[in-house]
Amino acid sequence: MSDHLTVVDHPLVQHKLTLMRDKDTSTAVFRQLLREITQLLAYEITREMPLTTRTIQTPIEEMEAPILAGKKMALVSILRAGNGMLDGVLELVPSARVGFVGLYRDPVTLKPVQYYFKAPEGLKDRLVIAVDPMLATGNSSAAAIDLLKEAGATDIRFLCLLAAPEGVARMKEAHPDVPIVTGALDRELNEKAYIVPGLGDAGDRMFGTK
Repeated sequence: MSDHLTVVDHPLVQHKLTLMRDKDTSTAVFRQLLREITQLLAYEITREMPLTTRTIQTPIEEMEAPILAGKKMALVSILRAGNGMLDGVLELVPSARVGFVGLYRDPVTLKPVQYYFKAPEGLKDRLVIAVDPMLATGNSSAAAIDLLKEAGATDIRFLCLLAAPEGVARMKEAHPDVPIVTGALDRELNEKAYIVPGLGDAGDRMFGTK
């Protein structure tokens, strides 16, 4: 583990991840597990959010109490699979602003092609968390971070369910300033750029498509 990569080895994360990997797990259960794991991972990725204090009155006395500082967090989904992780984070941080990056992988070149980008205003003043269940080749993720930086973001973190060594290396090369938090670092990519052992196509399993 390095400063660039944090693998959350919490027993609940690992248990739920095993259930998600099982090919017989239904779409509904897969979706529920993804939301639950995302909440656990979000707990880790938001650990160093800046705090300030506010004077409040408890039932007992007045106190200076800690509260999140600065502008609301920006949560950015890398379409389409990233949408399955939005609810988990939003349940923890309901005031977060939400953006979307649409990229698809060209089947021949395996390079990302942008088709949509919509982000909240004032990214330079916000903690920006980009979410995508799978960090495979890292090309789409790196391209998404490029777009966020072009839009002004300076404090970016990347949250994923599974990562491949190739994707982690690609992200570290392209964006060494963007920490990655993941549930597991898997063995490798296969010839189709799928994570092995992985869990298949996260989008297909989440939305019930093929």
